[in-house]
Amino acid sequence: MHLWGMRFLLLAALMAGVLATPLGGPVEDGVGAPAAAASAPAPRPVERVVLRADGPGVQARDLALTTARLRSTLSVQPGVDLVALTWRGSAPAVQLRARTAGRWGTWQTPEVLPDAPDRASGEGSRQGTDQVWTPGADALQVRAAGPVPRSLRLSLVAVEETPADLRTARLGRSAAAAPDASAAASARNKFRPALRGRGAWGADERWRSGSPTYNRTVQQVHVHHTVNSNDYRPGEVPGLIRGMYRYHTGSLGWSDLGYNAVVDRFGRTWVGRAGGITRRVRGAHTLGFNSTSTGVAVLGNFETARPSSKVVTAIVRFAAWKLHKDGRNPRGRVTVFSHGSDRFRYGAKPRLPVIDGHRDTSETACPGEYLYRKLPVIRQRAAARVARMR
Repeated sequence: MHLWGMRFLLLAALMAGVLATPLGGPVEDGVGAPAAAASAPAPRPVERVVLRADGPGVQARDLALTTARLRSTLSVQPGVDLVALTWRGSAPAVQLRARTAGRWGTWQTPEVLPDAPDRASGEGSRQGTDQVWTPGADALQVRAAGPVPRSLRLSLVAVEETPADLRTARLGRSAAAAPDASAAASARNKFRPALRGRGAWGADERWRSGSPTYNRTVQQVHVHHTVNSNDYRPGEVPGLIRGMYRYHTGSLGWSDLGYNAVVDRFGRTWVGRAGGITRRVRGAHTLGFNSTSTGVAVLGNFETARPSSKVVTAIVRFAAWKLHKDGRNPRGRVTVFSHGSDRFRYGAKPRLPVIDGHRDTSETACPGEYLYRKLPVIRQRAAARVARMR
């Protein structure tokens, strides 16, 4: 037998033996360690992973999770802020934990990312999880229950505040929208929300691919959350958005950031996907329903935190502005065509709220229980705002 064939068989045997270790099984270099052992001393690091500079304030790397890496600690330099897993095929049962300043956190099971381009869009080459917020992590461990795809990769992103980020954090309401030409062009509309353009969060336009796709109409506004930090500073927001942008384009193979707009916990609204915020740009935020909608995501995890009144107001203003253009009633319901999600098959025509939460179209907790409970108020206030626009 050819030497390469022998190596392949040996690797396959190792994968079958190691990756079948149950989550609660014997501890071997951190793989299969039960959650209760999260505070135990970490194994000696066996591999150092150095990230590469991807753009302003961003270091990133996608790392193949070989058998050896699944059985060891990864020492990362510089510190990692956002971690996710990607693959092709069936979703694996995988957990991860991070070490910061010598102390290990608890094991986490990242949720499979419910945000995605529609299947026929030609966008996207991999599936993935939500990004896990691991600010400044210096080491990582990953463990699996049962077999995992050979395509399994670890997405690592380290984000640094740039001088431009700090300047953006101090910008006032009127100056913030200036970097986005399309937003500035619509300044005559007094009901247009204050928008911070792609330049304000430091979008590297070389990361995106292809040209924007446009919808014929907007029937819905889908509300999301990003499941990361709830206590970030104003100056960290551009870096967090860049980190998502790098993950969506570099790790998942999407053409651009998935969301049309991003709202931070301070109530500021940032332009997401390129193509002109005044136009009906098709996003990659709600699998099966992107072709007739726009998507707004709030930075944070609203399964554990309550959205501030500023966040609610920002969603109201953005939703009312987008829906008014197509004569939609924010308090109404609409029949929409599904291009296929894990909740509605291709060709289904569910009747859904004009402003809905992502859980209304997919099997997900998004946008978090506390934010989802605010949707009736958001619909009512958006409808009142649309009435004043007429």
